Amino acid sequence: MPNPEIRTANVTVPNGDLQIATYLAQPAAAGQFPAVIVIQEIFGVNSHIRDVTERIAKEGYVAIAPAIYQRQAPGFETGYAPEDIKIGRQYKEQTTASQLLSDIQAAIDYLKTLPSVKKQGFGCIGFCFGGHVAYLAATLPEIKATASFYGAGIATLTPGGGTPTIARTADIQGTLYGFYGTQDASIPKEQVDQIAAELQKHRIPHRIFRYNADHGFFCDHRGSYNATAAAESWVQVKQLFQQELQPA
Repeated sequence: MPNPEIRTANVTVPNGDLQIATYLAQPAAAGQFPAVIVIQEIFGVNSHIRDVTERIAKEGYVAIAPAIYQRQAPGFETGYAPEDIKIGRQYKEQTTASQLLSDIQAAIDYLKTLPSVKKQGFGCIGFCFGGHVAYLAATLPEIKATASFYGAGIATLTPGGGTPTIARTADIQGTLYGFYGTQDASIPKEQVDQIAAELQKHRIPHRIFRYNADHGFFCDHRGSYNATAAAESWVQVKQLFQQELQPA
């Protein structure tokens, strides 16, 4: 059944010769709203990511989830079984930071063409690999608020190779909230501490949240889902976007 509060659509966003599939959700009411880019896990723009996109729209934002595997696997979406993780990681390894940033900028440029979108600054939220990509996206000039959920490898690598993404921290333009699980073996405590220290060093407005939870704790499709951590982190995400994108 359609939700009377929001409108959704599958939209193609151009980026040069590339046509990026995206999922768009926005309030059904007339008006202009701030916009948020939603960045997928390794599993594509699947039902979980579409649900998050819709949840953000219900909070009063235009939300768009671009397929960041458009070059590698158009139309890809999958579940959370071991074989799904394997193929999702294979596609992740084929991405590059420059292409990912280009695609996110293309999504921003598309949002700016919509009459329903306020143009004063954009938000970004990403999960799993998307949490890492969101940290990258935070360096784009128009991103004013970033929620990065359990993005592994920020301190040790960057998509496509080269200097680790953490080295770009000084270029972050707005406020960043990082969400981590203390039971997440893919992101050791020392790496979270390193990210926090780098944000502090460069005086980036930020908050780091640590929950007694495993990787993927926000996703209710995964065995590692933690309802308490998911609910508490969602409160913080709403506060971040309200504070930075809808100032009084």
